[in-house]
Amino acid sequence: MPAGSELLVPIALLVVGIVALYAGAELLVAGAGRLALGVGLRAATVGVTVIAFATTAPELFVAITGVFDVSTDIGLGTVLGSNVANIGLVLGVSALIKPLSVSEVAMKRHVPFMVLAAVLLVGIGLDGVIGRLEGALLIAVLAGFTVYLVHTTNADQTPAVDEPGAGDGIALKDVALVLVGLITLVVGSQWLIEGGTELLFAFGFSELFIGLTVLAIGTSLPELAASAIGAARGETEFAIGNVVGSNIYNVLAVLGIVALITPIQIATSTIQFEFPALIVFTLVLVAMMSYGRKLTRLDGFVLVAGYAGFIYFLAQ
Repeated sequence: MPAGSELLVPIALLVVGIVALYAGAELLVAGAGRLALGVGLRAATVGVTVIAFATTAPELFVAITGVFDVSTDIGLGTVLGSNVANIGLVLGVSALIKPLSVSEVAMKRHVPFMVLAAVLLVGIGLDGVIGRLEGALLIAVLAGFTVYLVHTTNADQTPAVDEPGAGDGIALKDVALVLVGLITLVVGSQWLIEGGTELLFAFGFSELFIGLTVLAIGTSLPELAASAIGAARGETEFAIGNVVGSNIYNVLAVLGIVALITPIQIATSTIQFEFPALIVFTLVLVAMMSYGRKLTRLDGFVLVAGYAGFIYFLAQ
C-alpha cells in the first residue's frame, strides 16, 4: 500500500486536470458554437456537429497525449470507457433528472451512425490491432457522416436569420475562447494522465483499466455537465444528441487519429469483455429509445446500474 504522502501529488494532479478539462471544454464549446453561428451555420447544425465534436476534445487530447507519453492503451481505454460512461452514466443520470425525449430525426439520422461506429470499431479490432489503414477508414467514415449531417440538417431547416449572432461574422472574443479552451484542454489532459496513471499504477492497475475508468469518467465530464444541465432545463433532446454525437466522434475521430499516428494494439481481454460491453450498452440504449421515443427514469436507473456493474467487473 503506498504511503499517504506519496499519493497527494497524483491526487492533486488528477483533480486539477479534471477541472481544467471541464473548463477548457466549456470555453471551447462556447467559442466554437458562436463562431459557427457567426459564419452562418444553423443552431441545430452547430449542436450535432461543433458541440458534439468539441465535447469529444478531452478524449482526443488525452488519447494523443497518452500515445506519446504512455501507450495506445490509454487512448483505446479512454474511448471505450468514455462511450460506455456516456450511455450508462451521462444519459442514465440525465434520465433520472428528467425523462429524455428522443426526436424522430435523431433516431433516423444520428443513432444509426452511433451503432455503425461501435460495430465498425469491434469489426476492425477483432484481429487485435487497429492499423493506419483502419484509422484512415474511420476518418473517411467521419468525413462522410459530417457531410451527410450538415447537408440534411441544412436542407430541411429555414434560414437562420433569427438566430442570435447568426451571420455576424467572426468575433475576436470567440476566437480567444477557442484558443484558451484548447490550451486548457492540452494542459488539463497532461495533468489528468499524470495524476491518474501515477495513482492507479501505485495500486497495481493496468494502463487499460486506468483509461477505462478514471480517464474515461474524467473526459466524460463535459458531456455529463452539458446533458444534465440540458435535462434540468427541459432541453432533453439536446442531452440525447450530445451523447450520440460524442460517441460517434470518439470512435471515428479519436481512434482514427490515434491509429494514423501509430497502430493500436488490442489485448485479448479487451476483445472478450470491453468490446461486447460497448455493443451491449449501445444496443440496449437503442432499444430503450425506440420504445416510446423516450428514456424514462426507470431506463435511467437501469443504465446507471449497468454502468456500476461494468466498473465492478473491470475491477475484478
